[in-house]
Amino acid sequence: MDPSLFRALSMLVRMPPLLMAFVISVICGNAYSQEIEARAYSNAPIGMNFVTGGLAQAKSGTYTLNTQALSLTHVLDVGGQSSRITLLLPYSELTGTGQLGGQTINASAEGLSDPMIKASFNLYGAPALNNSEFKNYQQDLIIGASVAATIPWGQYNSSQMINVGANRSLIQPAMGFSQALGPWRLELAGMATIYTSNNNFMGNNTLSQNPIYSGETHAIYYFPNTAWISADLTYFTGGQTYVNGLAVNGIQENWRFGGTFSYPIDRQNSIRITGGKGVYSKTDTSYNAIAVSWQYRWGGTP
Repeated sequence: MDPSLFRALSMLVRMPPLLMAFVISVICGNAYSQEIEARAYSNAPIGMNFVTGGLAQAKSGTYTLNTQALSLTHVLDVGGQSSRITLLLPYSELTGTGQLGGQTINASAEGLSDPMIKASFNLYGAPALNNSEFKNYQQDLIIGASVAATIPWGQYNSSQMINVGANRSLIQPAMGFSQALGPWRLELAGMATIYTSNNNFMGNNTLSQNPIYSGETHAIYYFPNTAWISADLTYFTGGQTYVNGLAVNGIQENWRFGGTFSYPIDRQNSIRITGGKGVYSKTDTSYNAIAVSWQYRWGGTP
């Protein structure tokens, strides 16, 4: 294939995962390289369960991704510290128009996106507590780690340039900390996103990608009623893509800024509004997005 065609194909196929990154972060935490989710490392009573449903819209150029997603999280005791297991199921509709070989391509895709599973482990500062013990818990410094992976079960058609499924997996190890300062929480985290190859890209071509390395920081303020608001910033670099071993586009380098507001409706229900905006993109792969989600919690050891 012509190198210019490689370049156009790679740009078109890259946008859906970038947009999906925002959706995953809104619903259940840091699963993709561009997420800016606050409170990834925090404590909760052992046995607590969270179910979250959300709607999100992300836009990049002419591409628009609308997603409905559902996640389930369970808190458990691992080595005397609280840990979490999360499963996410997203369904998406993607539309957009791109240029390929001088021709305008109208793209449309809808269906199940790739499910994600994530395990988060607090290593220090978040002891495993039951409901009654947790009432007296005061955060100081929390250090945690996590690993997330997608399952390539999403809708994918190798004859289409645009799909809501990636037909490849990613694995993302991460580590971070959260420091309490009165009503404030200051967080810092770093992660790497490692991709498997898509061997059915536009037929029998192979799409591969180098890892993306990223860091993020959050300043979170808690109100007396446990509502909270955060300012979020993330930076990532890397991610050179290849088609059949031929390098296309270039190394990504992006800055994103976002904010989150979470408000408790009652002891079991809360609503969250999140927004994110690209402020710098070396390879024109930035996006803007907004989402709203509802969370219901129950359980916990007495």
